[in-house]
Amino acid sequence: MLLGVLAQLPTDPAVLAKADSVKTTFAQKLSALSEMSGSDLVKAATSGVANIALKILIALLIFWVGRWLIRRIRKLLERLMVRRNVDVSLRAFLMSLVNITLMLFLITVIIGVLGIDTTSFIALFASAGLAIGMALSGTLQNFAGGVMILLFRPFRVGDFIEAQGQSGTVKEIQLIHTLLNTPDNKTILLPNGPVSTGIINNYSREPRRRVDWTFGIAYGDDYELARTTIAELLAADERVATDPAPFIALSALADSSVNITVRAWVDSTAYWDVFFCMNERVYKAFSAKGINIPFPQMDVHLHRDDA
Repeated sequence: MLLGVLAQLPTDPAVLAKADSVKTTFAQKLSALSEMSGSDLVKAATSGVANIALKILIALLIFWVGRWLIRRIRKLLERLMVRRNVDVSLRAFLMSLVNITLMLFLITVIIGVLGIDTTSFIALFASAGLAIGMALSGTLQNFAGGVMILLFRPFRVGDFIEAQGQSGTVKEIQLIHTLLNTPDNKTILLPNGPVSTGIINNYSREPRRRVDWTFGIAYGDDYELARTTIAELLAADERVATDPAPFIALSALADSSVNITVRAWVDSTAYWDVFFCMNERVYKAFSAKGINIPFPQMDVHLHRDDA
């Protein structure tokens, strides 16, 4: 059994040299203590205790002052974020992050004051941060995107947006996901990373939107009558803005119809109501005034060859 234990002892020359150095230093200190008298031992012990007590007292003082400074910094940042109207969820996260960072810094300083080597602690924190970052790379990307969205606010809760091929009303902005509510009442979770770096079409950002229509009439029908009818329908709708005035023009002589382009400005909230309502009114008004709305058709001419 003794031979087995001896076989497991380290044989690396560097390790053996370090062990010999530690053994020599310990022996020298032990020899120095043995040569000291009783009074010198008491003085040395008293001096060591006083030195340790002084370090502890300084560490406690630094801890107390540091905690006071951290509270002051947190209050200052909180007032600044409230003044800037930073989102509540982002505000809470940033306050927690600042508090944890400052506390880690304070603990590192106190450890250094107590005479403990802080290199190992810093290396430990760095290794832990690297490991967490690698394990949560995708989540951290979405988290960073959420922070950017909450800071720069390309859209807000209640806006109707189109992003990542999805469209809907923003229901909630979280740190990792953005929740959309589609017109058919489905909830879609969009990861904030791609949303923050992609194209966002915010339909609710501006107070007004332009509604575009294309109405076709048959060849041979009265264009001026159709134009006047559309203008009267737009003027009768109070939701349609008069400044700028609606635009009505003949846009194309298509294969089966004469196309009339119509553009009008409305409040963003009334966009779809005005769009569908005008389609119905124009259809009924054209029918009542004898204006035909054509459909795609093809004329076939047959020639008889008597020969």
